[in-house]
Amino acid sequence: MSPDQLQEQLIELQSQFAFQEDLLNDLNAIVVRQQDQIDALERELILHRERLLHVLENLPEKGQSAASADERPPHY
Repeated sequence: MSPDQLQEQLIELQSQFAFQEDLLNDLNAIVVRQQDQIDALERELILHRERLLHVLENLPEKGQSAASADERPPHY
């Protein structure tokens, strides 16, 4: 192999390495952004779950109205 061919191969390998390094940096940025989105969605899910549990805990029991069963009706 001639020195010129070796030089061309070296340049090609350096170009490929530079391209792969850029691609890796881009992919890393995407993964970081996606993880941030996942974290935000998890926080939102927890918030909605807590709200739903609060609503379910404060529902009147079956067979009862919103007012307590011990209260007098309004016509008394």
